[in-house]
Amino acid sequence: MAGKKLTCLECGQLNRVPEDKLASGGKCGVCGAVLMPGKAVEVDPKILAKAAKNDDLPLVADFWAPWCGPCRMMAPEFSKAANTLRGQARLVKLNTEDHQKAGATYRIRGIPTMVAFAGGREVKRQSGAMQENQIVGWVQS
Repeated sequence: MAGKKLTCLECGQLNRVPEDKLASGGKCGVCGAVLMPGKAVEVDPKILAKAAKNDDLPLVADFWAPWCGPCRMMAPEFSKAANTLRGQARLVKLNTEDHQKAGATYRIRGIPTMVAFAGGREVKRQSGAMQENQIVGWVQS
């Protein structure tokens, strides 16, 4: 059975999900977490790196911090976009306050910054707060 490789955003386990199960989520074979949640999920740098490298679906990371006003404004929009894009892409969040080295690793100059990964590499990035429809359009373009 083919399917798509997805890294569990909770435990980091690599899973294979049949394509017809992508929209409904599928669950991690180890911890049981939903692999395609209908919201943006907070991740740590290790899981982000593994998912960006291994996943067969596009992965979009929002680099943010709790003290950032535009980041807090964009958070619910980013989560709505994650639900809209369910089955097509996964949206995750990385707190640059808690993981300051990750900001340097990914060359984040300002927040919020979205970075899209596909095929194991960064394919594009966008800084500044956006609305759900803008995020969805950016991811799909």
